[in-house]
Amino acid sequence: MKYDKTILVTGGMGFIGSNFLNTYVLKYKNYFFINIDSLVEGSNVENILVNKASNYHFEKIDIRNKEILEKVFIEFNITDIIHFAAQSNVDDSIKNPTLFIETNINGTNNLLELALKYKINRFYQISTDEVFGSLEKNEKPFTTNSNLSPNNPYSASKAGAELLARSYNKTFGLNTIISRCSNNFGPNQRLQSLIPKFITYLIEGKKIPVYGNGENIRDWIYVFDHIEAVDLLFHKGISGSVYNIGANNEISNKDIVKILLKITNRDESYIENAPDRLGHDFRYAIDTSELFKDFGWKAKTNFEDGIKKTFEFYKK
Repeated sequence: MKYDKTILVTGGMGFIGSNFLNTYVLKYKNYFFINIDSLVEGSNVENILVNKASNYHFEKIDIRNKEILEKVFIEFNITDIIHFAAQSNVDDSIKNPTLFIETNINGTNNLLELALKYKINRFYQISTDEVFGSLEKNEKPFTTNSNLSPNNPYSASKAGAELLARSYNKTFGLNTIISRCSNNFGPNQRLQSLIPKFITYLIEGKKIPVYGNGENIRDWIYVFDHIEAVDLLFHKGISGSVYNIGANNEISNKDIVKILLKITNRDESYIENAPDRLGHDFRYAIDTSELFKDFGWKAKTNFEDGIKKTFEFYKK
């Protein structure tokens, strides 16, 4: 069968990438999806539910290995790239910054070089709101024009990847778009992440370790809202543009714990204070009005509905 697009999806065994593939492989029968993933911690082959679909193929590849990566471009005649793959755990980046530079910056540059060489139609860089740094409680949310001020090696490496993608657009005319998303939650997230860890501890009857005073605030978006925005921007985003994807669900870590305690019928004796992490940003919040103005898009899922669905996933 001749496909309209052959899309290279990097990091497709991970949290967000697997939910994207599970949804859109089935929706777009006229696209062929090549999933590459190095299967490091955070990736899981069991995350993929469409592995038998005729328009899906998986290759175990590390994006740091340009030579092997190039073989995929040649063999499958890649037309587009959606780049989810990244080392993404802040605590891990504090322990081993070099790994994050090698994967998130050097690996992204490998993809960009090959995208240019093989005349890719669109390169979509998935980024994070963490590139902006931290906000105080009463400051206005970051806009797409806010300065990048990353405060840890993870967010610095993602900012570097963004700037590389921008440079390939401005210097070489490569069709690139970038989206910065707020904190995701939902199925398939690795257990070391905040919400799955809290849920798992409560199910097992353990106390929840909360960094510092628990007042740190994030804007949380249900993963299926995020991937819907990714699909929209992949098809309609303007080359060279940057977009913020958020849900206006600002909530503190302490309040997340209270919601989960309520769901599990447990009391606050299950909260355990833990030493604060190094470089712990206080608040992330992004302005997504451009997405609404340009495309009429906004997140559909409120936090409490999403957290209940997420709890049921991990309970099973």
